[in-house]
Amino acid sequence: MNRSQLSAQVARCVNRTPVYDIHTHLYEPAFGPLLLWGIDDLLVYHYLIAEAFRHIQLPYDEFWALPKSRQAELVWNTLFLEHSPISEACRGVVTTLNRLGLDVKKRDLIALRKWFARWKTEDYLTHCLEIAGVEKVCMTNSPFDDQERAVWQEGFTRDERFTSGLRIDPLLLDWPETVGRLREWGYQVTTNFSAKTIGEVRRFLEDWTRTIRAQYLMVSLPPDFEYPSRDLSTSLLTKVILPHCQDYGLPFAVMMGVSRGVNPALRLAGDGVGPSRMEALQNLCSDFSRNRFLATTLSRETQHSLCVLARKFRNLHVFGCWWFTNVPSLINEITRMRLELIGLSVTPQHSDARVLDQLIYKWDHFRPILAQALTDKYANLVENGWSVTSMDIERDVRDLLGGAFVRFCRS
Repeated sequence: MNRSQLSAQVARCVNRTPVYDIHTHLYEPAFGPLLLWGIDDLLVYHYLIAEAFRHIQLPYDEFWALPKSRQAELVWNTLFLEHSPISEACRGVVTTLNRLGLDVKKRDLIALRKWFARWKTEDYLTHCLEIAGVEKVCMTNSPFDDQERAVWQEGFTRDERFTSGLRIDPLLLDWPETVGRLREWGYQVTTNFSAKTIGEVRRFLEDWTRTIRAQYLMVSLPPDFEYPSRDLSTSLLTKVILPHCQDYGLPFAVMMGVSRGVNPALRLAGDGVGPSRMEALQNLCSDFSRNRFLATTLSRETQHSLCVLARKFRNLHVFGCWWFTNVPSLINEITRMRLELIGLSVTPQHSDARVLDQLIYKWDHFRPILAQALTDKYANLVENGWSVTSMDIERDVRDLLGGAFVRFCRS
């Protein structure tokens, strides 16, 4: 086939292949208000709030004291009416509304609210998944979140389109505070990291792994995270977390490079980024060769090192372009580098969606980038005498949109 035919075939395959979105901050409908959706939640997303404060002179505290609807109006007026919405976060809102069939030219927030108000949550969830081409979503579930924990403890019928990742940031990064909470919940732990405490923390992980049917354990790590280290994080990793993962056959996912609270006044929008110490991940992969690690980094500067590590350690699976790297120019660069260095044993993207509607634009914006990158690579092969069949393309795309992740988790 010629270049034009190849490009069209790859695009068709990428567009019709359903996605397993392996990391989001979404929730099943049973979690009620924790599942965010609709125009106001889209507008008060922390990406947009941080951008809006580049223009808004209102004191931070006064903004946070406003009801969500008024916050949304300020963001809408500032970023969509007083300025053109060209940032990726703003463009995402426009893409989402357009794909939902709404007339974005009218710029009518009242009309948009009326349209969303007609939907029931369950119906809208199905509608969004269909438009986004997503068949399965992995949540980020933390037993340390009081609202969320209550829902799990009460029990509910699972929506099989959702899977779970067990988030354990407080356990690994704030042990002194976590001890008190575990004791409140009936686990006999002490700040002294005794054999009894190790056993009780293992019991905690076992309880929650079974409760949420975890697909993996996960943690977001600061740029200065080290392994091995002199603090308790090394003991927790070596004596509790990684042995638990090994016993249950679960990968351990590390999302590296988040600088928390760079500007606390911005709340969730106030986190920053820094280059991670990749030797920590290298040492983990080396010291725990029987464990499997999922990894993504937040800074552009560490992407190349991450790919090189994946070439050296088959127990490492690279995934996603998230947060500050989730912009088209960097997604294109990072995706191509990954394909060139580690081929198809990668999951190039996850949505990181915190609002249901974001699934639409996150995947709508990513698919053309992936299709173009694959077309270029296949065209290189064809130019050198290699035949590329439709079955080859379909297999490769399935791997990149979730299949390689599933296979890695089961290996």
